[in-house]
Amino acid sequence: MALVRCDSVSGVALSDRLADQPAADGAPSRPSGRGRTLLRLAVAAVFVAVIAVVIAGQWQQAKPLLGRLSVASVLGALALIWAGLYATFRCWWAALADLGGELPPRPAMRVFYLGQLGKYLPGTVWPAVTQMRLGRDYQVPPRASGAAFVVFMLVIVGTGLLVGVPVIPLLGKDAADQYHWLLLVLPLLAVAVAPPVLNRALALVLRLARRPPLPAPLSLGGILKVAGWAIASWLCYGVHVYLLARQLGAEGGALLWLQATGAFAAAFASGPLLVIAPAGAGVREAALLLLLGSTITAPRAAVIAVISRLLFIVGDLAWAAVALVAERRLVVRLPWPRRS
Repeated sequence: MALVRCDSVSGVALSDRLADQPAADGAPSRPSGRGRTLLRLAVAAVFVAVIAVVIAGQWQQAKPLLGRLSVASVLGALALIWAGLYATFRCWWAALADLGGELPPRPAMRVFYLGQLGKYLPGTVWPAVTQMRLGRDYQVPPRASGAAFVVFMLVIVGTGLLVGVPVIPLLGKDAADQYHWLLLVLPLLAVAVAPPVLNRALALVLRLARRPPLPAPLSLGGILKVAGWAIASWLCYGVHVYLLARQLGAEGGALLWLQATGAFAAAFASGPLLVIAPAGAGVREAALLLLLGSTITAPRAAVIAVISRLLFIVGDLAWAAVALVAERRLVVRLPWPRRS
């Protein structure tokens, strides 16, 4: 996990340079409108192509099993994923606001949801790079967008482990043997996301990269708000796994929901560990299969893992489409608010 933190923090400096942000906060020089359009169309084409490959790779596994799930259960699971993705947006938005910036809802959704499509490219840096590029449309300094992404990722991984680790003993001996090391990671993450530690780390990275400091430091209230939205997303995701498991014949009430929530949170948090996998593809599914397999049987866990991945892709694309439609005619450039 320390590797994840170091890669994420260094991603601020790397992505800041990729975003081509000058040291001053003045408006950067920008390519022509036609050049921007062509560049964004090219990037969008790459995103769509990678997503299509991900879908094609999992479709053959999911197709024979779709008949076991009712349309209502699949739509219900998709609605819960939609709600969870909205909670993750609010998690990132709260981090950005606490670091000194305020974006209205529609621009913030455009920056976040379109940027999140970058996770389907190999490497964890691309969502940050994309969000920083899009944030410049509203005069958001790339260093602030990059720092918000770092905070967002650390909190998502940290709260995922916080929710998942206590449940692991309930998932069987195999799960406990494979993931007992996470008990050692939690204290390290707790220290890493503490505002005094994280603020110093971000300030050091910006200073080494010769970038101006952040508009405002991260506060304790801000990190608690970010964590609250992250935990809300885990609750939504846990219900979607529980719903699919029940539809597939798994037995249990509150205990099954608790197992489903903890298993998915721990599996999801393990995705960023493999930085070359698009959106943690394969890592999350393997972890979910191991964690849930001894509880609801391996075949059911495999169906849930594949269907869940496909529904997440649909949810990401749908939210990105909503953000595009909502922002289609927005032309006003917003000043970057500063705190005294």
